[in-house]
Amino acid sequence: MLIQRIFWKKLIEEAWQEKNILWLMGVRRIGKTSLCQSLENIHYFDCERPRVRQLFTDPEEFLESQKGNRIALDEIHRLDNPSEVLKLAADHYPTIKIVATGSSTLGASAKFKDTLTGRKREIWLTPLLLEEMDYFGSSNIRHRFLYGGFPSFFEKKQLPEPDFQEWIDAYWAKDIQELFNVAKRAAFQKFTELLLSNSGGMFEASKFTAPCEVSRQTILNYLHVLEETFVVHIVKPYSMHRPTEIVKAPKVYGFDTGFVNYAKGRSELRTEDTGFMWEHCILNELQGHLQTRSINYWRNKRDNEIDFVINNRVKNALTAIECKFNSSPDDARFTDTGKNFEAFRTHYPTGDNIVVSHNIDTPFTRRYKNITIVFVNSKDLIKKLRSL
Repeated sequence: MLIQRIFWKKLIEEAWQEKNILWLMGVRRIGKTSLCQSLENIHYFDCERPRVRQLFTDPEEFLESQKGNRIALDEIHRLDNPSEVLKLAADHYPTIKIVATGSSTLGASAKFKDTLTGRKREIWLTPLLLEEMDYFGSSNIRHRFLYGGFPSFFEKKQLPEPDFQEWIDAYWAKDIQELFNVAKRAAFQKFTELLLSNSGGMFEASKFTAPCEVSRQTILNYLHVLEETFVVHIVKPYSMHRPTEIVKAPKVYGFDTGFVNYAKGRSELRTEDTGFMWEHCILNELQGHLQTRSINYWRNKRDNEIDFVINNRVKNALTAIECKFNSSPDDARFTDTGKNFEAFRTHYPTGDNIVVSHNIDTPFTRRYKNITIVFVNSKDLIKKLRSL
């Protein structure tokens, strides 16, 4: 029986109210197919099957036969001209609701000759959100950290290490080889492995040229491909170019905690890993719920740092978010946290200061000098951000 993923189904229905074409994107095996098949009254077409591809020899004839239907075109990049089908539907068949799936952004590959600007809505299916864990059989956050957010991996009772490598091989064969002009498989996979094992760290392209035996420009090209296929996330520093701030060095996060642990060679979690894993999960929560990549971090040259910064341009305010796996009102480490917010607010005084922790049931506030800091759990964090 297909699990009903309430948040994502609601997002799809809302998107269809605005446009009849929806691009559902996310990494391979993240659950796009199951999500599409769970939609009410959906006609599902797997474009990896030759018999299905034959239906699109005459795209207009196919679309005529689907008037008034809700259809899913899974792995649509396998069609000869996928953008033609979607453009025709957008311009001439408004009664057809289409959800088309792919493992990259629509404009990432030369396979798509038209990115359908203004004709579509996009939804980015991320790894499991924390609120979905119970649907897939566990509420244990450490299980989510170690096994990651692929539904099929998360449901396992034993760590599926062979599945991680199988996915990496399939990613190269089915996504990279089919959609991108990338040579040197060994160099690309080495770079991917290094990025995942150093997830959350500062990125400098020149550090990867020697171990991968390619040029700096090739490293940057690889990074672009990995970002476009959602395997890594680039989080840039927020800065108004003040001399005391870090202004250039981005951080690069791996897309899934399970794959980060696999790249690090971990089959068990240590206590000291929980904060690092929690930060990755909160980034995933922000990306999934807010459907944005516009997330920054902040750091100055004295090593004061804010994990995530979200810019509310309408209110001209910056929300500063620190991730702490455990927090309490009498936490002795609060001074260090307060200093980070104080340093940030010296430059950017307007906005909310938030610490998000796993063990908080009821939000509370603490003061550090003249700064108010709100402590919340992940669910209340999203509610607060949506209210801003």
